[in-house]
Amino acid sequence: QVQLVESGGGLVQAGGSLRLSCAASGRTVSSYRMGWFRQAPGKEREFVAGISNPGSIGNYADSVKGRFTISRDNAKITVSLQMNGLTPEDGAIYYCAAKIGGRGFDRDYEYAYWGQGTQVTVSS
Repeated sequence: QVQLVESGGGLVQAGGSLRLSCAASGRTVSSYRMGWFRQAPGKEREFVAGISNPGSIGNYADSVKGRFTISRDNAKITVSLQMNGLTPEDGAIYYCAAKIGGRGFDRDYEYAYWGQGTQVTVSS
């Protein structure tokens, strides 16, 4: 069993930055591939970023490429999402997720474990 807890959300002005963190616990978490997804009101959940194990390479949605950076610290069992240049369109609930194996990062149905989400609001 894996437990994921997100933190770091909040209210920020457009152009600002936030850093989201996902604290993971449970057996062999370091072996999981991790992802961040988001869901805005009235919209479907969408992929934001993913990172492999051991986690040197990130994979990003086109909408956030160049602005967001995903990283992981296997010693601390955390996954972070640094978000720069935020726009109102980035406002959503952000979820951390974990999976074993699979191909790529953007298919949410491949993720077995999910956090409760953290709210990000970007004012214009």
